[in-house]
Amino acid sequence: MGLLIVSVNMLFTLKFILMEISCLFVCLYVDDLIFTINNPSLFEAFKKDLSREFELTDVGLMSYYLGLEVKQMEDEIFISQESYTKEILKKFNMLDCNPVNTPIESGTKLSIFDEGEKVDPTFFKSLVESLRYITSTRPDILFAVGVVSHFMEAPTSTHLKVTRRILRNLKGAIDFGLFYSSNDFNLVGFCDSNYAGDIDNRKSTTSFVLFLGDSVISCSSKKQSIVTLSTCESEYIAAISCTCHVIWLRRLLKEINLPQIEATEICIDNKSAQALAKNPVYRDRSKHIDTRYHFIRERISKKEVELKYVKSHDQHADIFTKPLKFDDFQRLRSRLEMKKKNQN
Repeated sequence: MGLLIVSVNMLFTLKFILMEISCLFVCLYVDDLIFTINNPSLFEAFKKDLSREFELTDVGLMSYYLGLEVKQMEDEIFISQESYTKEILKKFNMLDCNPVNTPIESGTKLSIFDEGEKVDPTFFKSLVESLRYITSTRPDILFAVGVVSHFMEAPTSTHLKVTRRILRNLKGAIDFGLFYSSNDFNLVGFCDSNYAGDIDNRKSTTSFVLFLGDSVISCSSKKQSIVTLSTCESEYIAAISCTCHVIWLRRLLKEINLPQIEATEICIDNKSAQALAKNPVYRDRSKHIDTRYHFIRERISKKEVELKYVKSHDQHADIFTKPLKFDDFQRLRSRLEMKKKNQN
């Protein structure tokens, strides 16, 4: 029997070379372990070997881990943070607040130069950090939390009001979470940007979301590091960020026996950015873009990724770029496979 160990951050993969390859996946956080394997006999053997070396407490099928509540069903897994969310609402005296439908009101613009009353930065940082952890199972609040995170050094009453709105939104959807199914393991990405959305420095927001089948496995919403000169450039940089993450995930999925044979589709709603990624000829309107951002062309030529145009209405990543009206927010939230605990 051969043994191959692969470490990706704190995920360890053990491959046992038998008549067929059996994989043991171990996720480690300090002294908490999650592990699973596609071979029941090796699963029990691993537990026995581990217990001989360490003092272990076997809590059985995972139902709670670091604030994450896990409900395992025959074909699906539901992950939420309902208890943790209630603790945060109680901690910040919002348990009896009036709920709202969206985490950030449509049209909201915040500035570091806001003249509102100053707020205790320590209190504000504690609130924002608590909200950040909830985004693990509530990607629908990711953009709003990212916005208020920019004001932790010198928050005002205006910033605090917007942050408390996020809590009010959580109160109204406290039992929401993410559903994961095992029907499809095809990796697909969506990327988007909000051009010059920051009113202080006119930087754009990059966002992307990656699906394995219908299940969200990764998402991001962050301010771009440079000021872009066009919508095309802003969208192009968003596509680059998504591509880098796709390449990393393709390698990880290959290690855990879920190789992506075909090029991974990345859906983008800007035809100019799509053309720029495919065309190796510099045009006058795009030659100012730094050469490091043309990394995507190489990945397209190697057939690792493929940019696919989608209409803005079908751009799943739009929920991570700007404040939305309730109808749009609700529509995109459902596309992230976010539902109530007992909805399925």
